[in-house]
Amino acid sequence: MTEHLSPYEGRKAPVARPTAPADPRGALLRAPETDTFGSGGVNALPAQARTGEQGTGTGSEHAQSSTPATEGPGSHRPRPAPEGVPTQPHPGPDAARPGTEGPAGIAGVSDVPGAPGGAERRSGRPRPPGPAAMRRDGDRLRFVGAATRRIARGIDLDEIVMGLCRATVPTFSDAILVYLRDPLPVGDERPAGPLLLRLRRTDRIPEDQDTDGGTLPALQVQSDLSSAAELCEVRVGSALAEVLRGVRPVFADAAAAFGALPELLGEGRTVPGGQRAILAPLRGRRRVIGAAVFLRRPDRHPFEADDLLVAAQLATHSALGIDKAVLYGREAYIADELQRTMLPETLPRATGVRLASRYLPAAETARVGGDWYDAIPLPGSRVALVVGDVMGHSMTSAAIMGQLRTTAQTLAGLDLPPQEVLHHLDEQAQRLGSDRMATCLYAVYDPVSHRITIANAGHPPPVLLHLGGRAEVLRVPPGAPIGVGGVDFEAVELDAPAGATLLLYTDGLVESRLRDVWTGIEQLRERLAATAQLTGPDHPPPLEALCDEVLDMLGPGDRDDDIALLAARFDGIAPSDVAYWFLEPEDATPSRARRLARSALERWGLTELNDAVELLVSEVVTNAVRYATRPITLRLLRTDVLRCEVGDDVPQLPRLRQARATDEGGRGLYLVNRLARRWGATRLSTGKVVWFELNQNG
Repeated sequence: MTEHLSPYEGRKAPVARPTAPADPRGALLRAPETDTFGSGGVNALPAQARTGEQGTGTGSEHAQSSTPATEGPGSHRPRPAPEGVPTQPHPGPDAARPGTEGPAGIAGVSDVPGAPGGAERRSGRPRPPGPAAMRRDGDRLRFVGAATRRIARGIDLDEIVMGLCRATVPTFSDAILVYLRDPLPVGDERPAGPLLLRLRRTDRIPEDQDTDGGTLPALQVQSDLSSAAELCEVRVGSALAEVLRGVRPVFADAAAAFGALPELLGEGRTVPGGQRAILAPLRGRRRVIGAAVFLRRPDRHPFEADDLLVAAQLATHSALGIDKAVLYGREAYIADELQRTMLPETLPRATGVRLASRYLPAAETARVGGDWYDAIPLPGSRVALVVGDVMGHSMTSAAIMGQLRTTAQTLAGLDLPPQEVLHHLDEQAQRLGSDRMATCLYAVYDPVSHRITIANAGHPPPVLLHLGGRAEVLRVPPGAPIGVGGVDFEAVELDAPAGATLLLYTDGLVESRLRDVWTGIEQLRERLAATAQLTGPDHPPPLEALCDEVLDMLGPGDRDDDIALLAARFDGIAPSDVAYWFLEPEDATPSRARRLARSALERWGLTELNDAVELLVSEVVTNAVRYATRPITLRLLRTDVLRCEVGDDVPQLPRLRQARATDEGGRGLYLVNRLARRWGATRLSTGKVVWFELNQNG
């Protein structure tokens, strides 16, 4: 719950003015004062009394200035006053009763015969309302219109509740309390459990200084506002439950609401007497979602019957707005969850490469779109780098992006060449629909050979930042977008030197209304080169800081589309840390593999791993020799861990199973699973690779 003071920028307490003429026609000659509320800048209901004077209608602080009206034989019909908002004075000794015409009333109808809107003296029939009553009705309509517009401007729950408070204080009431259901139901879901109302926000007129340096009279219920009950359980059959079920606002002194306000505010809390408090239920599309309490000072004219209609309009518009805000919040939550599931939560720790990424939606109202990035570990310590962009940034684009990303991960697991991956993605996009278009760039980095293979499908080219600070735009065949169909994709193989950084991105980073795509690419290249100069020629810039620097190049008008950014720092694996052999599928091959592995470990100073490595290599190579028809491969990689890879030409993947006591085999993978840090098997286009990792410290 938050309590706020209503702003009083630039408002001064008006001084007393001459008393208005008694002739009702004189009201047409008195130009009413106008007032604005909040930041809306539109006419509203009368501003509230702010001085401490308790005078008569003559001394009222908001008395209308007037010029005595005289009529003579040559007088013409008075001109109506301009549309404005008359001010409301304090009730004085001669103030009219509620429902009567007088200086203190703003909405009542006079009971005095002959007065505008009063009863005919002779016939007793009601007379048509006079100009003053009609003007007051116009004031209310203008206030309700301005207040509902302010409430409707809110897009989330807090903005709508704040709009209600700022629109009513101090124009309509001196204080307001807004209670909302906890939790708020969403859409058509039926709430479970008892009806609980939680105090969401309060607003009131602050203690302020008048023009003479004195203190304005404080609202007597301010202490009760600050200590109002935070949570209220609405019991079935209680007075508060009956008021909420009735939907219509009621005065606090009405019989129906006699016990409702104490139940809502808490025992011991008091409100001003008379018709100075209104309890208005907030009903959404299907059920009551809260309540609002409007309060006025004891020294101020009380509410009138027509003010119940105003409170009803405010409550209705606020409740419907809250209903929509809750639905919008649910959709925003779904969009956030969709984004988190469509994009990788964390990037993998691949061997020989460091990764960093960024994703920015097109706007806060479109939190997810069709841009995506991915990094997929491949056999042989390689890694696939993917970035793509589905046309649009809507839920549909996000759904298509998710399907294409899943397809790309599946194809990468088959270790297909980059151009083949794009070809199958193109076929998948055509199966999704004829208008499903996307761009994609797929690259495979090999840290052992220090090479990278890139295939492009209509995507902006990547930028390579060398260790010395030189940035270049890689020349890759542009290709056609995914979804066109019948187009061949071409792959190129380029050097990927150690210490270089490859930047993959979507067109939202380099293209906007203010610049074309090639201008943006050149600016990106220059920005990377300038950033690299800051760290020197021998030290590449940190990846995270580099991503932030790249995003800083975006100006105020450069956010027209989603932005996906993937940065890869190539560390590579030194040739001295790699041992590679081809072995014939013979019975003596497992023993030879053990000797080769032991010699490599002695060369690297990892003799403490001899026993474990020899045992696991023997088991994996034995399985490969048993089924292979072509030479098998054995490779050892020394990085932060020791990795062993055994490849053969059999596509069937081994499965871990529990061997029976009478089985002679079937325990090799069980040993690998127990002794290795990690292990796995990957199917290739030419067979499979079985690998395992061991910690270097044993």
